[in-house]
Amino acid sequence: MTNPDKEYQNRVRSEPVFNLPGVVVVLLVLCIGIHVVRIYLLSSQQDYEVILRAAFVPIFYSGQYGLDIYSFTSPFTYTLLHGSFVHLAVNMVWMAAFGAPLANRLGPLRFILFFAVTGLAAAFFFYGLHPLGQNPLIGASGSIAGMMGAAARFAFRIDHSTGKGAFAGQPLPMRDIIRSRSVVTFLAIWMVINLVTGLVGIVPGEESQIAWEAHIGGFLAGFFGLRLFEVGLSRRA
Repeated sequence: MTNPDKEYQNRVRSEPVFNLPGVVVVLLVLCIGIHVVRIYLLSSQQDYEVILRAAFVPIFYSGQYGLDIYSFTSPFTYTLLHGSFVHLAVNMVWMAAFGAPLANRLGPLRFILFFAVTGLAAAFFFYGLHPLGQNPLIGASGSIAGMMGAAARFAFRIDHSTGKGAFAGQPLPMRDIIRSRSVVTFLAIWMVINLVTGLVGIVPGEESQIAWEAHIGGFLAGFFGLRLFEVGLSRRA
């Protein structure tokens, strides 16, 4: 039986530093392409229709509105929409940084499932705190926060041969994570930054409010749910 951890390490070492897994490239291109189309090709009314159908709006699930197909797709499609080029650029940089090592470990299908599930968790954590909220939730940051949560399970280890994050070996047990100064420090700083940017709104170039609640929901899903996406992974050839 082949060792998946060795396979992962060999695969990472054989790749150029700036090479990204195909599944991450597809998500990057999709998010960028959708934003460019919305900004340059759609009218204001058409873009409004896209937001109405593809963004996650909590009040639509309050029982005051009838359910349609978009009620079931928007908790996923909202991750592909962004409010500005600043919002898009920040999310794409973080997706490349944290998504690449995770995609190399999980493979494309499991990575897409991870992206979808953590995005869903982010949306409904946001819904739990704002069940009657009327502002649309958009952006991939909930899913990206899930990738950060997964990275925390590996104590943000770096493969020094490439300088990239290395999700190799087994995820650390909770007792080791609590003892890891780097992980605890990151978690504390990350939580403070999310709360400050969300509650105070100090992100340059951004007029819309940061959905810190969604970030926390995605992070928790990635942090505690990573092992669920690895079931059977060791049996892969």
